[in-house]
Formats: sequence, structure tokens, C-alpha cells
Amino acid sequence: MAKKEETISLIDTFSEFKELKNIDRTTMVSVLEESFRSVIAKMFGTDENYDVIVNPDKGDFEIWRNREVVADEDLENPNLQISLSEARKIDASYEVGEEVTDEVNFAKFGRRAILNLRQTLASKILELEKDSIYNKYIDKVGTIINAEVYQIWKKEMLLLDDEGNELLLPKTEQIPSDFYRKGETARAVVARVDNKNNNPKIILSRTSPVFLQRLFEMEVPEINDGLITIKKIARIPGERAKIAVESYDDRIDPVGACVGVKGSRIHGIVRELRNENIDVINYTSNIQLFIQRALSPAKISSIRLNEEEHKAEVFLKPEEVSLAIGKGGLNIKLASMLTEYTIDVFRELDEAVEDEDIYLDEFRDEIDGWVIDAIKAIGIDTAKAVLNAPREMLIEKTDLEEETVDEVLRILKSEFEEENN
Repeated sequence: MAKKEETISLIDTFSEFKELKNIDRTTMVSVLEESFRSVIAKMFGTDENYDVIVNPDKGDFEIWRNREVVADEDLENPNLQISLSEARKIDASYEVGEEVTDEVNFAKFGRRAILNLRQTLASKILELEKDSIYNKYIDKVGTIINAEVYQIWKKEMLLLDDEGNELLLPKTEQIPSDFYRKGETARAVVARVDNKNNNPKIILSRTSPVFLQRLFEMEVPEINDGLITIKKIARIPGERAKIAVESYDDRIDPVGACVGVKGSRIHGIVRELRNENIDVINYTSNIQLFIQRALSPAKISSIRLNEEEHKAEVFLKPEEVSLAIGKGGLNIKLASMLTEYTIDVFRELDEAVEDEDIYLDEFRDEIDGWVIDAIKAIGIDTAKAVLNAPREMLIEKTDLEEETVDEVLRILKSEFEEENN
């Protein structure tokens, strides 16, 4: 009865593995054969004289052993040899030197051999599945996928794809205003595939600039067809983004094509990104013009470039400064990211009083030296340059307290007011 149970157990083993996903028939037969050979080799020291025939469709198999016929007194290795008398019990015509092939009942190898087979199979199948998932997703890096939200934790979300593979969307890769419930579908780009200790982890992202790029490629046929190219993207997820596009066809307006009639093409992208404000601008290799476009909607009066250090000093009329900087400094930050230039914004000086300036070092009796040094470290060394620089920029770039910056501005203003009086 035990032997019958063992045979059933083996057939169950096949039917289990036959149902596994991502593993093709040829690979499955190969793995099953390898597993049998591995167990046989452990038991007898070699598997070279065995033929293993696997039929995964039916869930059965055959094992045939090939042995050389030797005289009874010369029998040394019953695994590789068979005595003449034993061979003639199978067929009376056998002679010494011939080869006998007989079928082996694997169940006779005992329960330990069957358990060993199951463990070997389970280990190999697990490895195959991991390799299959890794190979599938390493080719999908940079592409958008839809997956079902399965579990939500504090630091990440677990999602399942159509085949039940596990995907991770870390909190750091989610848009701050993202909110999902279990069972909902989330859309994200495959950011990377980690494969530490042959344990693949698929990491998704909704904050990556690539996610924004793929959304545009899906919504704008001209991008997908190669008529319009996305040259650069700068993005502060959930807040604002700037995207520079270029057309290879003079008849196509790249900005208009990306936005669509009454914003029809961009609206879907904005909704997907939780109302992220997207500025689409024309790309140009002329860096001055590019910076000018990147700072839109502000209108620039003049630009002073330092190409070696990738720095730009931008001069604007007082009423344009706040537009250039943007709410919370987002506009100037994104413009810097897009152009790869450090941009400093200055109010335009009145030419009549431009020459009447004072070096900051002359105020060391009223302002602490370390404060003056902090301001000079960002490239501003005169009183009027400080007064013409936006307060928000001074606070951010000098890393000084707001109260300290306000006190400096008060002292410098009073100096010029006294002079005027």
C-alpha cells in the first residue's frame, strides 16, 4: 500500500509543477529530468547509464537502466553490470558483453528518494520562476504598467500584475497626494529590478521623469511617431513640471501638439499626476533663449552667462521677479533643473543710481562678519546687489535665518535712505 501511495505522490508532484506559470514545456521536461538524475547520482554515484523519459502532460515518467552482461563470478558493480544468469532470466539469448536495458521502478528507491526528488524539484522550480520574473521585468524597465493594489504599508505598497507577480511601489516613489485603496488599479513606470541573492524585487515609480515622458508618449501620437522629441524634463512630483520639446517637422508646433486643442491631450496627464502643473516649452540649443523660455511666464530684461561654471545672472523688472521665482521658488528651481544652469535672479537697477554702490565689507561695524561672508559666498558683494536680490533667494542660498536677512536688508536700506536725505 505504501508503494502505491508513493507512486500517487510522484504523480501529484508532476501535476503541481505542470500548472506553474512562466515555465515552458521544454524547460519543465529538462528540470524534471535533471531532478531525477540528481537523485539517481546521489544514490548510485553516477547517472550516466540511465535513460529518463518524462511525460509532463500525463504526469508520468519512465526510468531505464543500461547494464553490461558479465560472467557471474566477474560481477563487481550491480548498478553498471548484470550477471549472465540474471540477464538470461530477462531473455535467454543474452551473452557476456551485451547490454541489458530494463525499466526501474522509482518507488522501489524508497521514501527518502521520493522526498529528495520533491525537494530538488521545488528548489529548481523556485529558481526558474525567479529567473523568469527577473528576465520579464528587466526588459520592462522604463515602461508603464497597470497593477492591482494588494497591500498598503507605511513605507510601500504591494501590487500584483496580471500573472500574480509581486511589485513594490515605495512611498518615496509615490506622488505626495497619491491615495489608493486595496483592489484599485495603480499606474506606474518600472523604475528598476533589484536581484539580490537571486531574489528579484521589482520597484515601480510615479515620481520619475520617465513616468511623465511615457505618459506624453501615450497621449501625443507625434511623439510616439518620432516627429516630436522630448529633450528634457524637470519635475517636482505632484507640484509642477517643465518639459522641453522639439519638432523635426517645421509644420508641427511641438508645444501645441503636446497640449492639444483646449488642453485635451495634457488634461489626462495632469489628472494622472494629481493635478501637477505642467509647462511645455520649445527646446533650443541657444542657452540664453532656453533660460528665458524656462523662466516663463516671467519676462527677462537681460542675462549674464558664465558658461564654464554653468551659472546665469538674470535681470528683470521688479514686477517680474516674483513670477520668475514662482510660488515657493518652484519656477526658478525647475528652470535650473531643466537648463542645468544655476540661475540667480536680480531686479533691474536704475541706471541713474547704478554707480552709487557700497561694498558689503564697509558694513562690518553694523553687520556680523560671518553674515557678510555668507552673502559674499553666493557671489553678492555690494549693498545694492543685496537689495536687488529677492529676499527668498537670499534666505535659501545663504542659509541664513529670515530675521538675519531682514536685519541686513533694513541696515542697507537705511544707509541709502540717509544718503538720499
